[in-house]
Amino acid sequence: MITSNIYNKLLGLAVAVITFGACADTWDDHYVQKGEGMNDGSLWQAITQNSNLSNFAKVVQACGYDKALNSSQVFTVFAPTNENFSTQEADELIADYNAEKGKVNDDDNTVIKEFIQNHILLYNHSVSPTSRDSLVLMNGKGIWLTANTFGNNTILSSNQHYANGVLYTIQGKVKYIPTVFEYLRKDADLDSIASFFYNPRFHRKEFFPERSVPGGIENGKTVYLDSVYVQQNRLWDMLWAYTNNEDSTYWMVTPTNKEWKKLIEEYEPYFNYDDQTPFRDSMAYTMPRLAIVDGTIFSRTLNTDAHLTDSALSTSAAETYLSREYSWGDKNLHYYQYGGASAENTQKPFSPTGIFSGTENVSCSNGQVMKSDNWKINKLNTFNQWIIVEAENQRSVKDVSRKKNPKTEEMDPTVTGMTRRVMNNNRFYGKVWNNAFVEFKQNLTTQNHTVSFNIRDVLSNIGYDIYLVTAPALANDSNATEAERLPVKIKCTINYHDQSGTSQSEVLQESVTTSPDIVDYILLADDFKFPTATFGLNESEPQVTLDLETKVESKEFRNKLFDRTMRIDCIMLVPHGISNVNENRFEVAPHGDGDVFQWWKE
Repeated sequence: MITSNIYNKLLGLAVAVITFGACADTWDDHYVQKGEGMNDGSLWQAITQNSNLSNFAKVVQACGYDKALNSSQVFTVFAPTNENFSTQEADELIADYNAEKGKVNDDDNTVIKEFIQNHILLYNHSVSPTSRDSLVLMNGKGIWLTANTFGNNTILSSNQHYANGVLYTIQGKVKYIPTVFEYLRKDADLDSIASFFYNPRFHRKEFFPERSVPGGIENGKTVYLDSVYVQQNRLWDMLWAYTNNEDSTYWMVTPTNKEWKKLIEEYEPYFNYDDQTPFRDSMAYTMPRLAIVDGTIFSRTLNTDAHLTDSALSTSAAETYLSREYSWGDKNLHYYQYGGASAENTQKPFSPTGIFSGTENVSCSNGQVMKSDNWKINKLNTFNQWIIVEAENQRSVKDVSRKKNPKTEEMDPTVTGMTRRVMNNNRFYGKVWNNAFVEFKQNLTTQNHTVSFNIRDVLSNIGYDIYLVTAPALANDSNATEAERLPVKIKCTINYHDQSGTSQSEVLQESVTTSPDIVDYILLADDFKFPTATFGLNESEPQVTLDLETKVESKEFRNKLFDRTMRIDCIMLVPHGISNVNENRFEVAPHGDGDVFQWWKE
């Protein structure tokens, strides 16, 4: 993962900054001043002695950078002259600096970062008639330097060498262009999303001892001569999107304050955690807001112009079939991806109903912000996902029914689960999820049995259609006997937490009968809503479980009308409103509110 490094001292900056293009100067030019053409004094002395740079000098001194420019540290300074940088502009910058002083670190002060460091480079940089160098400013911004221009500004005088660097004068201030991340808090329309991203619980500097300069031990602790802090933001890591990185290019779809308020009002009930949840308030704040921004950022490395005409792959998407299956239970799930080769034209990113349609686009130094006051990213494409509990997954089964063994005094399971594979020459190949199911074979034939399944990451107050998917004996053994193909009667009970954290149980079906020779999709509940959420929780003991209990009477078992061996493929919680959920699942058609998620054959 990439982090954006901001050092708290000039020594740290000298280590961090690197040029990103070919440079005409030699190595010695950067660090050693030549005798020929050398002027007396320091850069700061030269600036103060030039009456046409008095406004620039005033700001530099007010911000404390006069000391740096009068030191032995080597810089190249591009100073705007008074003709294009007025006294009023200088006074306004000083007022802005003082308003932030003491409230933020110096490196985060807007005037230092966006004005002072926007006109200074580390080391010596001279130009020749053929120069064309791409360089890095002290604030990390890239800029082009030619014989006559610095960025978009005309150079008025150049190559003025002093004891600690080179001085240029330029016609006007260098415009500071924010990154996608920085722009969020520069636009009043985006205050809401900015307050989320810049929340101190996510956005903070962390001390990096391995990059700092130790100075000795005091009271058993290392004292550092120079401490290096690195700007971290947990949301960058969560979203795999480092939108403050100048070396990457991103598009970010951002809701305006009006849309943000509307989405928060809708999404907050979906993330209602029970009162016993650790850090409940933090979860209740973070998760609905993360649900809005997750899937809204697009790396232009993956999303070229040609690709975007057809589909857009956000940084939260899974790029490969394997990662889709691992993350979401099936390779054909396309969460956080919009459009695709098989998608309807109305689902393409730039279609009238596409996610990029109608946005106001703002260019940034590393991409663009796409402001939207008509949100078109559907929750069925992002966080409101199918929950697929594969029976063969080791984390899926919580427990099975047990009976005390009179010989060992141990509680022995009454059933044994065996994973069965569907071979590619079997007619059920591709119809059983993941081509595997679990056969829960009875150890005791005199009683019914229960298997309890864990269900994770449920949303609250949003409808799910709950399915039990069973597999036929023929899926594992094409020669299964009639006795092995008997149906099973099952009682289905869902367990969940109420608001207080107390476990509640609700019978979904008193008795459902499996169909023995098909992959059977049994609807247990229609539009079922959980009162509390578990989405995003790392649960060792999941709150939500589904108990499957055989309900076969002894005479039914003796007369070979029903069996007690359950063959469970998976349990599915499908967002309510998606139709045609069956073994032809790759042809599921959208149904319900708007442009919803589809599964496509590939």
